[in-house]
Amino acid sequence: MSFRWLKGHGTENDFVLLPDHDGTVHGDLDPQFVAQLCHRRRGLGADGVLRVVRSAALGVESSAEWFMDYRNADGSVSEMCGNGVRVFARHLVEEGLVDPALPIPIATRDGIKVVEVDGDLVRVDMGTFTVGGHSKVEAAGRAWEALEIHTGNPHAVAFVEQLTDAGALTDAPLHDPAVYPEGVNVEFVQRVGDRHVAMRVHERGSGETRSCGTGACAAGLATALLDQAVPAVGLPARYRVDVPGGTVFVEWTGDDRLVLEGPAVIVAQGEMTWRD
Repeated sequence: MSFRWLKGHGTENDFVLLPDHDGTVHGDLDPQFVAQLCHRRRGLGADGVLRVVRSAALGVESSAEWFMDYRNADGSVSEMCGNGVRVFARHLVEEGLVDPALPIPIATRDGIKVVEVDGDLVRVDMGTFTVGGHSKVEAAGRAWEALEIHTGNPHAVAFVEQLTDAGALTDAPLHDPAVYPEGVNVEFVQRVGDRHVAMRVHERGSGETRSCGTGACAAGLATALLDQAVPAVGLPARYRVDVPGGTVFVEWTGDDRLVLEGPAVIVAQGEMTWRD
């Protein structure tokens, strides 16, 4: 099978993009193919795959022309990817498929996300969120209380003294399956300064990644919720989130939405003849 591919990243959260506008090149993506494509030694290497396909080609009724068909590195389906949707939008702009002067609606499994491209920065309205209760997560022989937050994907946010407290994160942190029956992204968050945190994340289906957009949103929101308690914080509230791959900004708006802003770039492209 021969096909075109591109490689892009948002703060080093990297993706293989597969243009498949009418849905006839890749069909229903095979999980094993996705996992092999994302493998760091046997494939192109990536944290996930973004299939670029029209909503109509998938039979998705949407006012957004383009659908981001996102898969984790292990081939599993994911609802949303905050860094991925920004890379997706960058690709649409560079290919001349959308007008960069206008907001860009992109359909996802978590609804339509509206993206704005402003030079090197890409800003996406991530929509509303839900906040649950607290449960425990464990890593490196230690346990922390973690706040349940859904920002398109399920997250467990734990505050730590140092990011190194979480250990190597080669294995998924332990969590309560009753709270997260479909798995969870776990964020370990360290306070750096006023409205400024640093974060590491272990993503379900991908392992530890250099960045996670929905996770940064969860980390920023969890910090803002603490700040609301003592002392009070006004809305909109903007937080800087440092990740191993760079820096993004999360804004909690006055109408209880989250906005994610950061860089997104396409770094390579080519044609591939795939051999199993």
